[in-house]
Amino acid sequence: MYRTHTCGDLRIHHIGNDTTLSGWIQRIRKLGGMTFIDLRDRYGLTQLVVDEKAPTELKTKIGELGREFVIQVNGKVLERQNKNPKMPTGDVEIDIKNIEVLNTAATPPFTIQADTDGGDELRMKYRYLDLRRDVVRNNLVLRSKMAIAIRNYLDSLDFIETETPVLMKSTPEGARDFVVPSRMNPGEFYALPQSPQVFKQLLMVAGFDKYYQIVKCFRDEDLRADRQPEFTQIDCEMSFVEQEDVLNTFEGLTRQLFKEIKNIDPGEFPRISYADAMDKYGSDKPDTRFEMLFNDITEIAKGKGFAIFDKAEYIVAINAKGATNYSRKQLDALTNYVKRPQVGAKGMVYVKYNEDGTFKSSVDKFFDHNDLKKWSEQCEAKPGDLLLILSGDKFETQEQMCELRLEIGRQLDLIDKDKFNPLWVTDFPLLEWDEETHRFYAMHHPFTSPKPEDIELLDTAPGKVRANAYDLVINGVEIGGGSVRIFDSALQAKMFRLLGFTEEQADAQFGFLMDAFKYGAPPHAGIAFGFDRLVSLFAGINSIRDVIAFPKNNTGRDVMNDAPSTISDEQLKELYLKVVQPEKKQ
Repeated sequence: MYRTHTCGDLRIHHIGNDTTLSGWIQRIRKLGGMTFIDLRDRYGLTQLVVDEKAPTELKTKIGELGREFVIQVNGKVLERQNKNPKMPTGDVEIDIKNIEVLNTAATPPFTIQADTDGGDELRMKYRYLDLRRDVVRNNLVLRSKMAIAIRNYLDSLDFIETETPVLMKSTPEGARDFVVPSRMNPGEFYALPQSPQVFKQLLMVAGFDKYYQIVKCFRDEDLRADRQPEFTQIDCEMSFVEQEDVLNTFEGLTRQLFKEIKNIDPGEFPRISYADAMDKYGSDKPDTRFEMLFNDITEIAKGKGFAIFDKAEYIVAINAKGATNYSRKQLDALTNYVKRPQVGAKGMVYVKYNEDGTFKSSVDKFFDHNDLKKWSEQCEAKPGDLLLILSGDKFETQEQMCELRLEIGRQLDLIDKDKFNPLWVTDFPLLEWDEETHRFYAMHHPFTSPKPEDIELLDTAPGKVRANAYDLVINGVEIGGGSVRIFDSALQAKMFRLLGFTEEQADAQFGFLMDAFKYGAPPHAGIAFGFDRLVSLFAGINSIRDVIAFPKNNTGRDVMNDAPSTISDEQLKELYLKVVQPEKKQ
């Protein structure tokens, strides 16, 4: 056999036993007449030793070894003289009696250890080597454990795991589709699913009652740290339920994961409406690990001759407690931060509430002590605090202040990385208006039900209608979202009209779903969690790339196998396709 133990098995009670290990050489160290080899496999690291009294043949073999060679060794388990308490196997070492090279290896392009010298692109090109590092592999082990825990929990509640098609019909709403040409149907295309939304609703019509799958989804959109062109969802749907049933079920799932994987209980998840989240945090995914809530000072800051404020729709302040000692240089840096294109503010106003009760601001020319006192009272500020103020259009200014709040939270070390604050955000707007196309778009998707009490507003004020939708947010990250679905054909038809679909367009895109509803669709609702985001949160890392075995880079490329790539003229001809080269930039 190749091994009797793994490289993570051996302990002090194995001393004196013979063992056979197989794995990769991580490091070779020669100290005087002694040679030490660190042998690694998926399970751990074991130190091997060859002393100066070893046979010449064995010493010769040892001299020919290199990093990442795959070897098999036989030897006796000894107690280490210099123990390593940081290693599970740090009490023992193996006195090598025989060694066999199973495979040689080229010198790797970077060191395969926790503190590697390889950059991101290099490690992605040689991802199979990067995955040998414990720090990366452990993320994939965590992912596996979480998937098992999710399946066990949902299975215990009688959910049925059901696979849905990967080749489906393209839909015009949402992000761009990845499309797949059909050779057997010239000029026609499949799309890769952005989500299994339509199919899981059809499963409810079919009477499955409770469905789930851990499923790959695809979106052809711009990338960032928490977004990949292909990603994984925990996708779920339930029949004969209301919003509260879904929230209770999947709050239970999330709490079970925290208990099983992290051994913590985050408690019951607070609820906050979309409107309150925007008013208090400027975000529909608020990070509530620290306070620093928004304070609307529009009414008390206008009318003093400061044109920027007088012309603004909205003026908002946050109170950075104890930060009055910020220097002018630091305040200028914050101003430059909010003026970056990624944030988009035109400037920032500050007010220092000095320890002696006086105020110093960047707008002293326009506002006196009494004015600034009113602002500080509105913000519940005390001597030693610092007020930071932005103004402009309400929605844009809220988003800008959200970014400033998070930056101040980081600078003041208010964000506890070991703390988890889950919450539900509810009552989103059903529709959002686009000025360029002069039409409404579904904020979630076209099958989201309006709040029952808002349905009559669809005819008179559709922009004010709230959706029966909900998001799970943890530490400022949207982990998942869902909604109660429309199951009434007449209401669904009205929704399509609001979204600008003609009857013919709606029938062409979603006629099969509407036909299914004619045969008795139950009330149903669902949710989808971003599995990659959830794993990265549990792993304590910011990028989902580090919890995906073979991710794409920031331009959507797989630099390991060089995809996407061109295909041959013969393949193009088979698919009835012609490549149009992009125009060269002038």
